[in-house]
Amino acid sequence: MTSPYSIEGDNRRGRWIVTCDHASNRVPDCVAGGDLGLPPADMARHIAYDVGAAGVARSLAHALDSPVILSEVSRLVIDPNRGEDDPTLVMKIYDGSIIPANRHADAAEIARRLDLFHRPYHAALAGLIAAHAAPVIVAIHSFTPQLRGRAPRPWHVGVLSAGDRRLAHPLLARLGGEPDLCVGDNQPYSGHLPGDALDRHAVQPGRPHVLVEIRNDLIETPDQQRAWGQRLAPMLDAALANAEV
Repeated sequence: MTSPYSIEGDNRRGRWIVTCDHASNRVPDCVAGGDLGLPPADMARHIAYDVGAAGVARSLAHALDSPVILSEVSRLVIDPNRGEDDPTLVMKIYDGSIIPANRHADAAEIARRLDLFHRPYHAALAGLIAAHAAPVIVAIHSFTPQLRGRAPRPWHVGVLSAGDRRLAHPLLARLGGEPDLCVGDNQPYSGHLPGDALDRHAVQPGRPHVLVEIRNDLIETPDQQRAWGQRLAPMLDAALANAEV
């Protein structure tokens, strides 16, 4: 069976914990025989996973000498960045595409997917955090340049946070000083989603954290992903030093 997560560099001693909740578009065989009923073009786009985010997360974790945890199943199977009671935990339609294998997913099927994938991912993340002294969490995501029927998104990168802005403010200042970047503050999404991964592992326990969203057309290739990871690492370290946490 497909593992619900993978961890790389758990012996690294940096303070950062890098997370990638939407790293993969895999559909395990135990879910609809490994086929959600979507065409390959849909499974290759942002509705199934965060395009390019896994490569950035790995590059960033290496540059920060810190571990990274990556979800290994598609967000359409079950979304690890949603609370267990969130109505979008198992999506039935997303950005104009109906997900056939999810249309009739009942409470029992959702509970099965929670046990197989969602809960193991969060247990592993909790264990990784507990094993590191004074952990600081950075979540790596990517976003599509344009949702169907919506205006183009101008931002190259967004910094998301909820009430705790200790890391967000200095990181925004550094990114904002880059002349080639259009930077979003809690764009293209709000930084607050009750019950999501950061709320659970950082906001509620009071751990310093930040979420970085990169527009996915900027990280389509391995070289672009490595470059973004290496670019973000010194900015995050500087932001952490500035935040004094």
